[in-house]
Amino acid sequence: MNAKRRRSAVVLGTVALLAPMLTAQYASAAPPANLISNPGFEKVDKNNWPQCWEKSGWGNGTFSYQVVTDAHEGRKAVKLAIDGVTQGDRKTMMFESGACAPKATPGHQYDLSLWYKSTTPNAVITAFRHDTTQGWQYWTDLQTLPVAGAYTQTTVRTPAVPPNTDQITWGVAVYGTGSLTTDEYAMTDATPTPPPPPNCTAGDACTKGQWQVLPMNNPVRSMHASVLHNGLVLLIAGSGNDPDQFAAGTFTSAVYNPANGSFTTIPTPSDMFCAGHVMLSDGRLLIMGGNKDYPAADGSHGYEGLKSSYIFDPDTLAYTRTNDMNDGHWYPSFTEMGNGDILSFGGLREDSSGSVTQELFSDATKSWKPLWQVNQTWSFLGLYPAMILMQDGRLFYSGSHVFGNGTPGTGASIYDYNANTLTDVPGLRSKDQRDQSMSVLLPPAQDQRVLTAGGGNVNTNPDANRLTDLIDLKAASPAYTPGPSLPQGTMTGGVPQTGDQGKMYVSMVLLPDGKVFETGGALHNRADPVYEASMFDPGTNAFAPGMATDPVPRGYHSSAFLLPDGRVMAVGDNPGDGTFEHRVSVYSPPYLFKGARPQITAVDSTHWTYGSSQRIVTNTPIVKAELIRPEAVTHSSDPNQRFVDLPMTVNADGSTNLNLTTNPNLAPPGHYMLFVVDANGVPSVASWVHVM
Repeated sequence: MNAKRRRSAVVLGTVALLAPMLTAQYASAAPPANLISNPGFEKVDKNNWPQCWEKSGWGNGTFSYQVVTDAHEGRKAVKLAIDGVTQGDRKTMMFESGACAPKATPGHQYDLSLWYKSTTPNAVITAFRHDTTQGWQYWTDLQTLPVAGAYTQTTVRTPAVPPNTDQITWGVAVYGTGSLTTDEYAMTDATPTPPPPPNCTAGDACTKGQWQVLPMNNPVRSMHASVLHNGLVLLIAGSGNDPDQFAAGTFTSAVYNPANGSFTTIPTPSDMFCAGHVMLSDGRLLIMGGNKDYPAADGSHGYEGLKSSYIFDPDTLAYTRTNDMNDGHWYPSFTEMGNGDILSFGGLREDSSGSVTQELFSDATKSWKPLWQVNQTWSFLGLYPAMILMQDGRLFYSGSHVFGNGTPGTGASIYDYNANTLTDVPGLRSKDQRDQSMSVLLPPAQDQRVLTAGGGNVNTNPDANRLTDLIDLKAASPAYTPGPSLPQGTMTGGVPQTGDQGKMYVSMVLLPDGKVFETGGALHNRADPVYEASMFDPGTNAFAPGMATDPVPRGYHSSAFLLPDGRVMAVGDNPGDGTFEHRVSVYSPPYLFKGARPQITAVDSTHWTYGSSQRIVTNTPIVKAELIRPEAVTHSSDPNQRFVDLPMTVNADGSTNLNLTTNPNLAPPGHYMLFVVDANGVPSVASWVHVM
């Protein structure tokens, strides 16, 4: 479904306004109040159109609206028919006005229901919200409606209403040919009664979490970490930034098993040091490029990039070679598109110069396309440019990169592959000091907000900064705005940071409770580790400082990533003296000290299609569920990291249906960790599902 549909609602008719809305009944013993005005279309205006309802949509096509007598209850229903559409949608929606739109309370959840019958599979319940400062805006798609020949009732529960929201509207959008008749809408407050606070006896861990340094060391100098769909972790070193290992042809990788704490070293066919890597739609890992040679002693060349590419299979723990890329790439980017293809940008060529060649790996053929089949802007985007897939299929270059200054212009941009255009995005502060900053698509992916944090410059080597910037990619003209400063920590010896001192080599990890854990970093290029960790809340745009800090320095060539059990694993550090940190740290967030965890006891299917509703069973009531893409991270960069909200339908038998987005740009195909979360904010251990 085209994302433009989600952002546009062009009103086609004028409607009358009704009386003030009913008040929500929260935690009441009485039946919950229906918050919708004119839920059954019985009150009409002088044009015989239901009051407080609108005809809306965008794009072109042939369509019609009718008030019909074929109602589920009463005398009226609304029928929307589309005979032809090339793009866009049409909606039956509640009117966006103070008198008609249902009131909503931030943090509350609502059950939305309607009766419908339909001849089209292309219909989805969609919701908009009124932000008290920014006005009406798209919120989320909730549930795709199956074809139904007779009236069928459907119910879906919203996510928690975002902060600064005072009203929501919703309805059904149709984006393909066919007809949809709807009647008897309802919206009721379904916010669970808050449970008693958990009795935590773990001291500081209750609010700060807790680190553990594992008793076994990482056997390789890994700077690439990927969580595999069987729960294992692949750690790639190649030569490990060690010229002696390169000269000896010693290239290494290891697989870590969190279940038993074991490491297995595996044969590695090339120097994958500073390659790119990304999960494919089938669950295997694509590795692109790497190190062809270290800089020559006589200065005749610098680092040189490889053209070679491999696929790692989690089942066989073996690499197989693909065809070569069109150019060499050392430090290339790596982003999966909504159709499963991989786009790669930047890095250094075989001759040590910057590569301006875009590469495309075809998901259908599992091979790199020849140059003449790939759109090119011939622009150099730097090393490891963070390219984040947007909901409309374009790519957002956040400005996070490695080594030196940002790109010319504003330092951030939006790339449209189909139009082959690169457009500057304003607002990123100190764009030439975002070297080894980190950018993440904040939870949930449906909100389309990116946080960029920290950074420095290895060429000029100033103190790393505390800057964070936020951007809403749903906006008509996206622009960065200043975010809260990174919390400060301590240096070696416990010396506190002062002034504007921040950190580069920042790691940010999306957690299943919807927070972002920020950890690691250093004040200067490969020197002066910073001991600090915090928790960012996307709902409040604020950091909670003072989380437990990793006792192991985590600077250059370090990584932190989410494990399927909800903990965070941290590896690596490669300071300027050439040594490498082999100790492994694991962080248990505060939610692991809040009592028993919910359990997913059954998943009807582990193969999920877009727009489907998937039934699960849990041992206790839950308030939310989500898919988190397993990380494949290096150099503070995993532009594919994302948290996809799963709107819920709670069934009478206590099971829950989870509704997957229809938009593959929000959840590109592949394996995901499925988490559920209870009312105390405690997540389950993940179950794995395959989205295709």
